[in-house]
This record gives sequence, structure tokens and C-alpha cells, in this order.
Amino acid sequence: MSLKVLTVDDSKTIRMIVKKAFKPYDCELMEAENGVEGLAAAAKEKPDLIVLDITMPVMNGIEMLEKLKNEPGLKEIPVIMLTAESGKENVMQIVKMGVKDYIVKPFKGEQLIERAQNIVKLESKKAENSASGEIEKCFSLDGDIQILALPEDIVKTFVVQFDGYLQLKTKEMLKAGIKKLILDLSKMNKVNMSSIELIGQAIQSCLKSNIGVRIAGSSSLGSELKGFQETSEIPFDTSVAVAKAAI
Repeated sequence: MSLKVLTVDDSKTIRMIVKKAFKPYDCELMEAENGVEGLAAAAKEKPDLIVLDITMPVMNGIEMLEKLKNEPGLKEIPVIMLTAESGKENVMQIVKMGVKDYIVKPFKGEQLIERAQNIVKLESKKAENSASGEIEKCFSLDGDIQILALPEDIVKTFVVQFDGYLQLKTKEMLKAGIKKLILDLSKMNKVNMSSIELIGQAIQSCLKSNIGVRIAGSSSLGSELKGFQETSEIPFDTSVAVAKAAI
């Protein structure tokens, strides 16, 4: 059964960040623009997690949290609070009220997911089509090196589903002590925006986790990639064997 996540914030931008962060996971996202709407949604849907902003019109987050904690059927719902203030008094106030965690704005979706995973179990979405079913096949382990062999053609659907899988795979790698990754592009005949987006995702994920990364592929492909900001600084080799020796 999908987890229910309720995001309560008067900012449409923040609600979009929250929705995008949880998109790769098996979650049902619900939205509310203020505490009154949030309480009504919580009472009706009984979410597994609430992401609650403090500063909102009509009813703010502190008021909503107080009412949640006074409702027997709602008081056990875990809450992650979003606050624009990082002062000790502000933090202590919401901690004493029983929030599970808090995040200071501005924040990134990855930060929210890290906090949420400490509270609820997030499962990646099951394969919904042939593209998602192919993602796992792209990964193989060669000793202490993770090989990511990308397919010949990469479409937008593949990129979207790959992003969620990559977050989980990176954590698996670190847990297993794997800190080297080679992007094998030997099957790729041409570069398109979807492939650049996907390669960029993989590179950024590795850099954030201090995982060494190199790219292997044809020399003509290497010349193309040098023209893109996302790949211009990453070492390029003409074969996986060369990359393995150099990484």
C-alpha cells in the first residue's frame, strides 16, 4: 500500500519541491495551502507523514500542530516542520511540541527525503513499463567498481525513473564500500538532451557522495560530451578497460 504524504504550505513552489522529492517513491501526495485545509485533509486521509510549514495565512503551522496533537486519531502522525528561522528558541519550541524533525528553508528535495527515510519506510516505485524494467540491468559490479552501462537510446521516461533508482543505488554503493563508478556509453550512438540529463544526474550523485567517476565510450562521443557543461570536466576514456585502469 502506498504511503500517504500530506504537504501543507501556502507556497506553491515549496509544495512542488516536496511533490518532486517524493515522486520516485511509492507515495500518494496530498496538498493543503493552510492549517485549516491541512487539518481537514489529515482528518480525512490519515496520512503517514505530514510536511508542515510554520508561516501560513488563516492558520499557521504551530496552530495546526497544536490541534493535531490534541486529536487522539491524529496526534501520532509524524510531522516534519519547515521553518525559515534557525534560531535556538524557534527550534526548541517546535521540538517540544513533538515534531519528528525540522528543515530550515531553503532546502533541497534530497534533504527532505533523507529526513523522511528516518521516519517512514520509502519504497521506490515498481516498474511501470519496459523502460523502468531496464534500469536495474544497466548496473553491474566489477570488483570494487560499479559499471553503469547506458542503453543505445534514452528517452525522457527512462530519465525520470532513473533518478529515483539512482538515489537508492548510490546509498547501496556507499554501504558496500563501493566508491568508483564508470559510465559505459559504448552502446550509445548519439547524444540527446535526455541522455545528457541522465548522465548529469549520475555525475552529480557521484560527486555529492565522493564517488569517483569516469566515462567510457567512442572518441567521437567523447568529443560531443566535451561541449556540454555537465560532462566537460569528467575524465573520458575510449574503453571500460582503460577507465578501470585509470579510476
